[in-house]
This record gives sequence, structure tokens and C-alpha cells, in this order.
Amino acid sequence: MKARLLYVMDPMCSWCWGFAPVVEALAEQARLYDVPMHIVVGGLRRERAAMDAVARVRTLSYWQAVEEATGQPFAVDNALPDGFVYDTEPACRALVAARGLDEQLVWPLAKLIQHAFYVESCDVTKPAVLVDLAKRAGLPGIEFAPAFDAPETRAETQKDFEWALNLGIAGFPTLLAEREGQLALVTNGYQPLDSLSELLGMWLVRGTDF
Repeated sequence: MKARLLYVMDPMCSWCWGFAPVVEALAEQARLYDVPMHIVVGGLRRERAAMDAVARVRTLSYWQAVEEATGQPFAVDNALPDGFVYDTEPACRALVAARGLDEQLVWPLAKLIQHAFYVESCDVTKPAVLVDLAKRAGLPGIEFAPAFDAPETRAETQKDFEWALNLGIAGFPTLLAEREGQLALVTNGYQPLDSLSELLGMWLVRGTDF
């Protein structure tokens, strides 16, 4: 197996949104060595009930902390309206559907979902919203919509969740470097680019574990 980066994330994870510029720069760095990035969805939350006021305040406080730490923008005034169900499975499944159609468009779609949720206050748990974002990413809606709803895509999404869980990944973002089936941890959790670029560069140049 060729070397690749494995980015384990959830598009509705605030720290993943904070990490987006960092992981994009790392992916560009790796691409210089012909090392692609493969996205694995982690399944941050599987909720069925609407958020209550206490949960909303707590979550928005997390978002503000991420904004302060990373500089990524968050629109908190209109976020998480009454009745919102914080279920990240549909957004994760959208990335898996995109992966099956064109892996090159998974990361562009992930960024669009993140921006729509955190900056535009869109409800990215809604299929119609995700289909629209997929089309904006360059995926044909006539193919994406049935792929998103397909039982195979639901199963593949669950497979991603289980893979991350079985590997012991409990937090996102997590970035792994893989070569010949051997995994090396780049980071578990947010870190700035300066502290990760050199580390990744050692792995890319030397071809060894960290």
C-alpha cells in the first residue's frame, strides 16, 4: 500500500473546523511527496432529541474557546436554534457518499459543510442542505442524492465509526500517517501548524515512524 495520511474527523466537530487550515496545509505538504489524504468519519454525536438550553449554552462556549484558540470564525448568534438535533451522522454520511463518487471532492465538501454549519448557521443535518453543498463541491446531485440514501453508504459510514472506535480514537481531529499498513500518530487533537509540519516532514523525508 502506498503511503497516505488518514484524517479522522467529523464535519460537525468544532475542533475539526478549527483544525481545517492546519490539516489542509499538511495535506498540501504531503502531496509534494505524492502522499494523498484519505478522510475517515468519526461519528462525533448520534443524538435523537433536540438540544435543551443548557446544552446549547455549553456547546456555544466550546465554540467560542475554539475560535479563540484557532482564529476560525464562528457565528454563534443564530446557531443551534430551538428544536435542533445535533446528529452528525448525516453530515458524515455525505462525506462517505462523496468518497464513493470522487475522493478528490471529499475534502472540498467537508470544508463546505463546516463553513455552512459554523459560519452560515445552516442545518447540515438536513439531506436537502447536504445535497446542495455536494453540488457546490462539484458532485452531480443526480448521483449524490441516491448515493447518500443508499444502504451501502449507511453501512460504510458505520464501518468508519467502528474503525475509529476499534483503533481507540476517542477524540477529533486525529491525523495518522500510514505506510505499508503501519500507522503513526501525527496528532490527536488540535495543534498549530508549526508544531506538526516539521514532524510530518520527518516522516515524509525519512520514510520512518516518528
